[in-house]
Amino acid sequence: MTQPQAISLLEFNGRIKRLLTDPSVFNCWVMAETSDVRVNRHCYLELLQKNPNTGETIARARAVIWANTFQRLSYNFMQVTGQPFNNGMKVLVQVSVNYHEQYGISLVINDINPEFTLGDMARRRIEIIQRLKAEGIIDMNKELEWPEVPQRIAVISAQGAAGYGDFMNQLRNNPYGLKFYTALFSAVMQGQQTVPSVIEALEKIGANEELFDCVVIIRGGGSTTDLNWFDDYTLAANVAQFPLPVIVGIGHERDVTVLDYVASQRVKTPTAAAELLISKGANALARLNELSNAVVSIARDHMSSSAEQLAYLSSTIPMTARHIAERARLQLQQFMSNLPLHAKSRIVAENEKLGRTTDRIKANIEQLLLKEQMRVKSLDDKVQLLSPRNTLNRGYSLTLCNGKAVTDASQLKAGDVITSHFKTGHVQSTVK
Repeated sequence: MTQPQAISLLEFNGRIKRLLTDPSVFNCWVMAETSDVRVNRHCYLELLQKNPNTGETIARARAVIWANTFQRLSYNFMQVTGQPFNNGMKVLVQVSVNYHEQYGISLVINDINPEFTLGDMARRRIEIIQRLKAEGIIDMNKELEWPEVPQRIAVISAQGAAGYGDFMNQLRNNPYGLKFYTALFSAVMQGQQTVPSVIEALEKIGANEELFDCVVIIRGGGSTTDLNWFDDYTLAANVAQFPLPVIVGIGHERDVTVLDYVASQRVKTPTAAAELLISKGANALARLNELSNAVVSIARDHMSSSAEQLAYLSSTIPMTARHIAERARLQLQQFMSNLPLHAKSRIVAENEKLGRTTDRIKANIEQLLLKEQMRVKSLDDKVQLLSPRNTLNRGYSLTLCNGKAVTDASQLKAGDVITSHFKTGHVQSTVK
C-alpha cells in the first residue's frame, strides 16, 4: 500500500500564513468585548462576541497589544473614559491578524477608539452598584458586627472545587490549632444557574441563622466571563441584606464583581478567606493570652505584696499581743473598781423596777377582785330572781311527790301522797 504524500506541520502552517495575506484582515476596526486582560509589559487579552439573548459566547479570539503601543493607548483610554483598560468592556479596536507557525493565530491591536461606549458588563455593574446605593442597602452587610471568634462557618461553593479544597486545608492546618466548624452549602458557581443556586444556598443558611457566625462565598480562579455571573442585582441585594456577615473570595486578586462591593469582607482568593478567619481567631487568642498574662502578673504582684504585709504583721505580733494584754488588764482593773458602784446602781434600779411591778400587781388584783365581786353580785341577783320562793310569793304553789316536783298530773297515781307548798305553810294530800 502506497503512503499518501505528506508535508510537515511547519510547511502546512506556512501555507496558512500565506493565505492570511488578504488586506481585509489588516487594520480592520472590530467591535468586541474584552476578557481576561493581563498586563506584563505587553497586554494580553481575549476578544469576545456574545449572543445578546442568551449571553453565550459565540466568537472568541486571542489578542495582544505590544508594550510600546499599550502605554500610549491605555493612557489615552484612561483620559477619555476615566477608567483603566480592563475586563468586561465593549471596545472598538483596530486589529490585524498575526499568524506564527509555532504560536498560531492571534490578533494584534494597533488602536482603540476610547469614545466607544463601555462594555455591557462594566456598564451593568456600575448600574447595579448605583441602584444598590440609591436603595440604601449597599453597606448593610458591612455594618454587621462580627463575633469575637467566628468559628461556625457556612460555606457556599461548588462541592469538590479546588478553591473549596484550598479553603478547607488552610482552615484545618492553621498554625494556631484553632478549631473551625464548617457546613458546605453546595451551589453552582458558573453558568446560568449561578444566581438561583447561590440564592437558594443563602436561603437555607438564613433558615438556620442561629447555627452560624458568618458566611463564606468562594470560587477559584477562571476567566473573567466565568465570573460575570456574579454581577447580578438580585444576588447582590440578597448578600447586602443577609443577617450574617459575608466574606466573598471569588477569582483572582485582579477580578472584581458586584458581590465584592456589598460583602462585609472582600478577599482575593478562597485561601485568603480562610486566612482572614484564622487571623480573627488568632487575634482573639492573642487578646486572651494578654489577659492571661495580665492576670498572672496581677496575681504575682498581689502575692508579693501580701507576703511583705504578712512578714510585717508577723514581726509586730509579739508587740501587739503585749499591747492587747496590757490594755485588757487596765480595762479589767477599771471594771473591778467600778463594779461596786455599778452593782449598787443596778440594785437600786431593780428595786425601783420591783416596786413599780408590785404596785401594778396590787392595782391589777384590786381591779380583778372588784370585777369578780360584781360578777358574783350579778349571779346572786339571778339566783334570787329564779328562786322558787319568789315564785311562791307571787301566788303559785309547788307540789312534791316523794321529794320530787310534780309538773304533770300523769306522774301521779291513786294513793300517792303529795305535799303542796304555798307562800306560807304547806299541806299533804292523798291522790284518789
